[in-house]
Amino acid sequence: MKLTWLKVLATLARILIGWHFLYEGVVKLLSPGWSAQAYLEGSRWVFSGLFHRLASDPTLLQVVDFLNIWGLMLVGLALMAGWLTRVASWCGALLLLFYFLAYPPIPGYTFGMAAEGNYLWVNKNLVELAFLLLLGVAPTTWHFGVDRLLKQWREANVRFPVPPAEPENEKSTPVNRREILRDLVGIPFLGAFAYALYRKQKWDSFEEKYLDGKVDAQTSATLKTFNFTQLSELKGVVPAGKIKDLELSRLIMGGNLIGGWAHSRDLIYVSKLVKAYHTDERVINTLMLAEKCGINALLTNPQLSRIINKYWHETGGKMKFISDCGVNMDFFEGIKSSIDGGAHALYCQGEITDRWVPAGRLDDIAKGIELIRQNGLPAGIGAHRIESIRACAEAGLKPDFWVKTIHHHNYWSAQNNPEWHDNMFCFKPQETIDFMNSLEEPWIAFKVLAAGAIKPEDGFQYAFDNGADFICVGMYDFQIVDDVNITLDTLQKVNRVRPWRG
Repeated sequence: MKLTWLKVLATLARILIGWHFLYEGVVKLLSPGWSAQAYLEGSRWVFSGLFHRLASDPTLLQVVDFLNIWGLMLVGLALMAGWLTRVASWCGALLLLFYFLAYPPIPGYTFGMAAEGNYLWVNKNLVELAFLLLLGVAPTTWHFGVDRLLKQWREANVRFPVPPAEPENEKSTPVNRREILRDLVGIPFLGAFAYALYRKQKWDSFEEKYLDGKVDAQTSATLKTFNFTQLSELKGVVPAGKIKDLELSRLIMGGNLIGGWAHSRDLIYVSKLVKAYHTDERVINTLMLAEKCGINALLTNPQLSRIINKYWHETGGKMKFISDCGVNMDFFEGIKSSIDGGAHALYCQGEITDRWVPAGRLDDIAKGIELIRQNGLPAGIGAHRIESIRACAEAGLKPDFWVKTIHHHNYWSAQNNPEWHDNMFCFKPQETIDFMNSLEEPWIAFKVLAAGAIKPEDGFQYAFDNGADFICVGMYDFQIVDDVNITLDTLQKVNRVRPWRG
């Protein structure tokens, strides 16, 4: 009885793994234009060079796609039926080995791949691989299936010239009906698979008809959406400028959205929504995509030092960190925190400057600038109010760069509420333009879209035309390629009076 139950459980495990293989193959076959290219391009472990070469060669990629789809389907069918089980097990184990090597469950090597849970070194691919290796060396009689049925049938029909004498208890007997049913147990599962697939396709059609969306019929083990696929629409990479010896892309990523600081006006739930959206993995994928597009700098608060350092450590990314030093309205505390966090450039946060200037604390801003320079880093001054920038300049402060808001007021909430509220960040745009044009240091412009009130095509053009050397823009992952393309188009037709600084 115990041996029979072991056979039953082994058979069930084989059928379930076969179901998984078959479904993965069928989904790929039914997905128009499916290719392993994005999956291969995203690999970063020791064999990434091989996978990248396969992805870059159209002929080899076609072979990989064909073997992937039909290999999964044939292995799945064989495992469910229990036919040619050893061959199927070894082939399936080889496929799983490739999947494991492409995206091992090692921290830092799984970004860009959809996964059902959290793994550490051991994942589903490795577990299924181990079981298939066991099936590959196990006797045919170890589980029920067509292989076992054929083996018993061959033994029952062996004919010898002179039948050998056999003990009564060892004589071969014809395969009985019960044994046949046991060994064909996979057939009903194939029927169940076909029915389940039919029902799913029917539901997917319903979603397409009524929800007007693209159905993602792939399982969690199959790569769903890889951010890098959007790169096919990219027109080029963002050009760069310099602040001292630090090379920065003209388009800099803002950290407010990643950190959950959303200027959402009366929509009080948005900040929580943004924080929920930006998991560590999404933030890291967003930064990876930005770098692929030529955006090489993130301007944000020292509170994001943790995720930035995680990004550097786990991906080898080179994104530069420009810190606003905004910690508890204490410039000096922010400087220490930013330097400890690995910042490449630091500046006095706009809100700090706007408060310290009227309070007569220009000397403190100057001391902070000097402290940053003593640590060998570019030092800047930021502000929302042009009065703050003017006061610093007139007091003889010469930072390595300025960070100043700039946007026009041709949007609804500015026209209908011309006071300083959460709908306006550059209160005097023309005065800002005139004064910033007189400064020789590079200028990073921020809030160029008035926190989403102005279209990028309009805001980018306005900022670059009116003297900004760099623009800082908060971006979701799905906006990066569009924003880069808009930046490239804008720079092709820029019309500015102020020379490029940096």
